[in-house]
Amino acid sequence: MSILQAIILGIVQGLSEFLPISSTAHLTLTGRLMGVINMEHPEQWTAFIAVIQLGTMAAVVIYFFKDILNIIKEFLSQNLFKRVEFKQQSLHARLGWFIIGGTMPIVVFGLGLKKIIEGTLTKNLLVIACSLIVLAVVLAIAEKTAKFKKNIVDMSLKDAIIIGIAQSFALIPGASRSGTTITGGLFCGLNREAAARFSFLLSIPAVFASGLLELKESLKFMDKSALTATMLATLAAGLSGYLAIDLLLKFLRKRSTFVFINYRIVLGVLLLILLFKQVILP
Repeated sequence: MSILQAIILGIVQGLSEFLPISSTAHLTLTGRLMGVINMEHPEQWTAFIAVIQLGTMAAVVIYFFKDILNIIKEFLSQNLFKRVEFKQQSLHARLGWFIIGGTMPIVVFGLGLKKIIEGTLTKNLLVIACSLIVLAVVLAIAEKTAKFKKNIVDMSLKDAIIIGIAQSFALIPGASRSGTTITGGLFCGLNREAAARFSFLLSIPAVFASGLLELKESLKFMDKSALTATMLATLAAGLSGYLAIDLLLKFLRKRSTFVFINYRIVLGVLLLILLFKQVILP
């Protein structure tokens, strides 16, 4: 992988991680077009994806730094240092519980499906194409049926767990972490911006854990040039990811997610056509 290829992949990761269009799908497509994916060792590509996600996680931390600081401070204060009944806790303290509750499902499914996730399924374009289309349809249903009445302050622990279960579907290549969590948020009655905000906050523990785990594993087969490329890709992912967060939040204040829904369906159908005509291999 060249330096230029690494930077391009990082930019693709950053932009597609937070837009509900699937970073795995776009990274894998870009990687396949560049010829940088070793299909004999798919775990290397899975590790690369997970590691550069640390860049997008850093973007979330920087963008929501004040919120995260308040969540940690008030959660510890109201649960460890001065016990406050859950219903009486501040929003930031409750958000700490919501993030913990919402993270549990993906921890369970992620550990249980680790071998499948690291295998060839993550690179299978047929799976990605079908996932792009099916999850786009589910998001469209959420858009049509959602009430959009709740803000984050109105969330419950039940809502957080439901969104966390939705996040677990992001383990399917082509699903999109932000797409599944925003979908879950809409089904819970959140408005679009609130659903996206909680989606980004909820991504931090899962992305951080998987990124560090895969970083440890990836060091086993990374030489100096590969390590340099991965570091540059991670930096590019962080910079482009920060812009994507700001773009999406501003976009969702006034508009629906149908532009992303339509894009996913078109891309999925195009992939199926190319696969059917054997223009590209699965």
